[in-house]
Amino acid sequence: MTKLRGNPWAILTVLSIGFFMTLLDLTIVNIAIPDMVEHLDASLDQILWITNAYTLALAVLLITAGRMGDLTGKKNLFVYGVALFTLASLACGLAQDPSQLITFRAIQGVGAAMLLPQTLSLIIDVFPHEKRGVALGIWGIVAGVSGAAGPAVGGVLVTKIDWRWIFFVNIPLGVLAVVGALLFIPNADRSVKHRFDIPGVILSSVALFLLSFALIEGQKYDWNGWIWTSIAASAVVFAVFLGYQRGQQDNEPLVPFSLFKDRNFTIMNFVGIAISFGIVGLFLPITVYLQSVLGYSAMKSGIVLLPLSVGTFVMAGPAGVLSEKLGGKYILMTGLVLYGGGLLWVMSVADVGESWTGVVAPLFVMGMGAGCTFTPMATEVMRNVPPKLTGAASGVNNALRQVGSVLAGAVVGAVLQGQLASSLKDQAAQRAGAVPADYRDGFVKSFDSAGKHLEVAGNTSGMKLPSSVPADVAHRIQDTGAAVFGHGFIDAMHPTLLVSVVVMFLGAASCLLVKKPSGASANPHGLPLSADELAAAEAADAAPARG
Repeated sequence: MTKLRGNPWAILTVLSIGFFMTLLDLTIVNIAIPDMVEHLDASLDQILWITNAYTLALAVLLITAGRMGDLTGKKNLFVYGVALFTLASLACGLAQDPSQLITFRAIQGVGAAMLLPQTLSLIIDVFPHEKRGVALGIWGIVAGVSGAAGPAVGGVLVTKIDWRWIFFVNIPLGVLAVVGALLFIPNADRSVKHRFDIPGVILSSVALFLLSFALIEGQKYDWNGWIWTSIAASAVVFAVFLGYQRGQQDNEPLVPFSLFKDRNFTIMNFVGIAISFGIVGLFLPITVYLQSVLGYSAMKSGIVLLPLSVGTFVMAGPAGVLSEKLGGKYILMTGLVLYGGGLLWVMSVADVGESWTGVVAPLFVMGMGAGCTFTPMATEVMRNVPPKLTGAASGVNNALRQVGSVLAGAVVGAVLQGQLASSLKDQAAQRAGAVPADYRDGFVKSFDSAGKHLEVAGNTSGMKLPSSVPADVAHRIQDTGAAVFGHGFIDAMHPTLLVSVVVMFLGAASCLLVKKPSGASANPHGLPLSADELAAAEAADAAPARG
């Protein structure tokens, strides 16, 4: 077994480029939603699949990809993953309809799943233990800033060039990452034989797909029998998965149950899911609010969201230092409360006709909250994990966070669809008096399916007015339609954001159950071990038996 050699900081830079791309694509798509709706004629459920297909593929393949890295080489899988991600980004940019874009987004997710686990694992292998904390801190900053920067970067690209460039921007980054990996990341001689839990991967993937499909498509199909059948089937398949995993615990399972015997590990995984709800729960509603209710361009919307990135960048470094002195438990609680409080603040100031200045301060507070979560969570989740399980623990933690993103997208989307369908009908009925009597029935009926399709591009009632309609009447109908959409969306936005607020506060409350370190820790530095350190730990475990 040979330790990786090479310039660790050059390797960290290359890995950060690949890491940055994958997380940027979790949020950059949201800013282009109105343009994609207009140019691809996409419905809201299709838009949700464009965002969730990527996260779904990423979530279900993370653990498998981590083990593939041990078999085929971490460098190789990183390069293959970046290459696939880059080619899929090109295909996404060239897509001609929603179905094509959904397909290529899923392929993007496969590439992201291949490269993402290798970034953390390679950092552990190339950095000595005394410098590993600094490297992981930088890794955490990249994680926070990349996701938060998505709307700002996407806004500039959509406004100045075209929405397709939110995907094309990955091409030069991908080429740079591949070339850098080939030049700077050395090959390792390590080859650890791992068993692939293929049935586990299939069962977990099917369960998650069935649940996500039901939540995303439920409103479209009026929550009929097929939707509830899909939810029930998801529960059955998940139960089969748990039963199968229980029988595989001595045979390198996909999910080692022993990890969840540690209370801190279990709580930190819930916290990771809560953070996913907060991030996903903000971006979809706030993007539509800024562009379709306040009428801002994609670029201006991205700039308005920039305080989120600034707050994250400002707090990510100090949060890592403070968590070492005060304990990650309290820093995490602070971060979750700040983020949830910021969401409540957004709810209180968001309204039709309001200025962008009202959301700047709460977004900055939310960014500070996000910055308080990444490094402390990574430290706490690994603190008590035995050395021989750090790899599996890292894979499970990353996978569950992405599962949280999938579920968050599905739940938030389902709530938004349901609330919007109801609020638009109510607003149309209330405001129909402003429309001439001959057009009122048609005006109200035009909103019957608007919640399912989220006609964000035009802010009108969606009525096809004949050319014979007088211009002043047409303008009155359009103005009333815009008012219906604006007020209806605000009515739907509040309960949608409240879902994420509740989950964030539950995450903060759960941190109270985190145990303080006492006595000798299984992993005293709270950091994963390198290949050589892991081998030494396993050898030490085996020594008494040989004696």
